[in-house]
Amino acid sequence: MSLPDEAATLALGARLAAVVRPGMTVWLVGDLGAGKTTLTRSLLRALGHGGRVKSPTYTLVEIYPFSSFNLYHFDLYRFVDPEEWEEAGFREYFKPESICLVEWPEKGGGILPRPDLEIRLEIDGEGRLARLYGRTEEGRRCVEDISESGSA
Repeated sequence: MSLPDEAATLALGARLAAVVRPGMTVWLVGDLGAGKTTLTRSLLRALGHGGRVKSPTYTLVEIYPFSSFNLYHFDLYRFVDPEEWEEAGFREYFKPESICLVEWPEKGGGILPRPDLEIRLEIDGEGRLARLYGRTEEGRRCVEDISESGSA
């Protein structure tokens, strides 16, 4: 789907917030500047988070508590050794009462849980392209619901 400007990326984040559910893992794939953190910020705002949203590039994970679930935003850009994952206990964050968003999942060395939804963002001139892939039945439902809610 075409995201011609930041407003379109923000609208996609809001539509994503309407369809993701606790227990889901979402991979955000794209080069630097492709809009992964902007999309995450919009999703969090649409879920009701009013505080600061920052990229967890140096901390690897930012935690956003909501009343009935926690959203964990991972950024694996600086991830060096997959053993760090196990040592940090990150696997425990992927549970039925959590939503996990993972930027740079390809740096996870195959140890990450399978995504329900994969969103690939590409720079396209002044805008972006978003390609959504449902990797599980729940993820396919999300893609259908986002597609039905209108184009960005």
